[in-house]
Amino acid sequence: MLNKYSSLKFVSILFAFFYSNQSFTQDYEEIKDTTKYETQDVVVVGTRSTEKIIDIPYSVFRVDKKELSYGKKTSARDVLADVPGLFLQNRFGTTDLRISIRGFGTRSNSGVRGVKILQDGIPESEPDGESVIDAIDLTSLGGVEVVKGNLSTLYSNAPGGVINFISDIYFPKNYIGSFNQAAKFGYRQNGIKLGLKNNDNRLFLSYNYRNFDGFRQHSRESQHLVNSIYQAFVGTNSTVSLHTNFVNSVSFLPGSLTIEEWYNDPFSADPIAISQNIRKTTKKGRVAGRFITNFGSLQQNELELTGYIGIKELEKIDNEFYSFNTRYSLGGIVRFSNRSEIFNHKNIFTVGMDYAFQSGPITQFDNIAGNKGLDVKNQYNESLSNIGFYFMNHFTVIENSLDLFLSGRFDDNLYSRNIYIPYGFVDTSRNMNGFVPKVGLNYKLTPQIALYSSYGISYDYPALVEMANSPLTSNLSYAINPDLKPQKSNNFELGIKGNIKNEDNEFMKKIVFDVTYFNYLIQDEIIPYVINLKSYFRNAAQTRRTGIEIGFMSEPFEEIEWVVNYTYTNFYYENYEAEIFYPGGSVIENYTNNKVPSVPRHIVNFILVKELELTEEITGLLIWDCDYISGMFVNDKNSERTGDYFYGNIMAGLTFDYEKYSITTFTGIHNIFDRRYVSFININDFNGRFYETGEPRNIYAGLNLSYKF
Repeated sequence: MLNKYSSLKFVSILFAFFYSNQSFTQDYEEIKDTTKYETQDVVVVGTRSTEKIIDIPYSVFRVDKKELSYGKKTSARDVLADVPGLFLQNRFGTTDLRISIRGFGTRSNSGVRGVKILQDGIPESEPDGESVIDAIDLTSLGGVEVVKGNLSTLYSNAPGGVINFISDIYFPKNYIGSFNQAAKFGYRQNGIKLGLKNNDNRLFLSYNYRNFDGFRQHSRESQHLVNSIYQAFVGTNSTVSLHTNFVNSVSFLPGSLTIEEWYNDPFSADPIAISQNIRKTTKKGRVAGRFITNFGSLQQNELELTGYIGIKELEKIDNEFYSFNTRYSLGGIVRFSNRSEIFNHKNIFTVGMDYAFQSGPITQFDNIAGNKGLDVKNQYNESLSNIGFYFMNHFTVIENSLDLFLSGRFDDNLYSRNIYIPYGFVDTSRNMNGFVPKVGLNYKLTPQIALYSSYGISYDYPALVEMANSPLTSNLSYAINPDLKPQKSNNFELGIKGNIKNEDNEFMKKIVFDVTYFNYLIQDEIIPYVINLKSYFRNAAQTRRTGIEIGFMSEPFEEIEWVVNYTYTNFYYENYEAEIFYPGGSVIENYTNNKVPSVPRHIVNFILVKELELTEEITGLLIWDCDYISGMFVNDKNSERTGDYFYGNIMAGLTFDYEKYSITTFTGIHNIFDRRYVSFININDFNGRFYETGEPRNIYAGLNLSYKF
């Protein structure tokens, strides 16, 4: 083990290594970084090859670095709240964010489903599609790419879209800094960042600690998080990178409330959550390596090789069990892209393979008032392997005008659960596979405005937790639910988007807009229901989802930005009969034509931004942000409904950027009108515990310091 003196020696050598060539490469690096920031109209995740946003038939939204430099970053909600078409629900603080795009992801009561989560292009989602966004350093982002709509032909379990969190590794100078945030309810976040580079290498390292006492009873949480990226430029055409993260967190869970409890005291906790001290402790780490190279006479070929391994240890205490879960995961990505011409027409062809595997034991004891019982009640091992092969072809039919996209993917999933206690050894496995195609058209009316449309099929395969057998299945002796099917959907969308720049105008220098209509037919939709605080899953026969997403941003005057987003949805069950438990028995209820719960009919977001350029060294932002969310049903029966709500936020920030020092300070108020609203719906709870309240008025402030060298 290194002692403190050898550790200091190692750090000194590291600094010397990165600093050695700095004086010779500074001009080159600044040019390269400036170029990087100016290519903000380029996206990779939508097609898995580098494309301009205006050229692809998808609705794409980017959160840029300017917006990410300020404000409190307690959860991904603080980063994604202004993306049109996204609906975000926080449970009780910073954990268990539910992200829904066009209804995909709504069924998750813990984490993200139906939306693929990437960090720097590497899967952060678990191999079974479940995601918890706790290992992403939200204070160190250079941008976020959100591609909405069916991407199942390129990624496993991505019928709703893909979100790629991009680390800020393209810094113009070496630096070391600290970031500090504080707010009401015992919130504080402190951390350090280090960025080193020369002509051939880059290193980014961050550590932060967060503590939050919570605005509800029994909702305290804390977290340690480490992220690092090392990138080496090999020759002129290749890069090698190493990505690591580690998170250690503990969260006390207050649970959901009945409508009576919520009206009486929305900040209270479920009494069982307190008496059984319901909580979870997570330790999770991941290491990923990536190699990307371009080759050919015109560098027209690109090859990516990525591999990653991870381990997650979860200590989960619910109302029944004190559980120890260990999950091992590994995966690999092979991708090849070629840019060429076919009959004098431009063509981009991409083909690849994704492999992911996860496995691990679960041991459950009795939960005795929050303490572990003596005897093992359940012990089993569950695993999933997924392998997928995909292709994407982008053919330019009419140059600078009409582009045709064809893509397809085949996925094979093998689920396995081995029970050791209480039944002795019981081995159950199920295999699910399928091929999904998609066709898309993109027609540019002008170089800055495009019409786009696509039609495709998607499969959303169940997560491991969703495959657990339930009291309502046809065979209770199985370790895996024998009846649950993958969710299949037919997806159509039609849209128009534009990015119009008029730098010479004094009025409306920039207009960015995207209007999308979508119509989805979902078969065998996977629906959650809750019995005794435990979630189970079943299929509904058929669901129709139609909607419109509108995003509009403009710069009407110098240093003024105005954003208006609107989403309309009409989601309902076309055919759905369900067995419902009641004390002493069960009945079959018909939910045909009922609305899908936890989906608002209307979402309106308004943002007004004033950029400040006080001097060459002093800049800043003033932001007013407000949202309107219409009421939602809380269950498939549509027996209860939340109320509409409106809340607003304000923030002011300044950056003092000098040659060697940079200081960023900001302050703001979240929920300035102190509205009471339901921020999370626990769908289809047997005991009527549907409601979890949103954060009350909260004043926060931050101070970030950095030294550049």
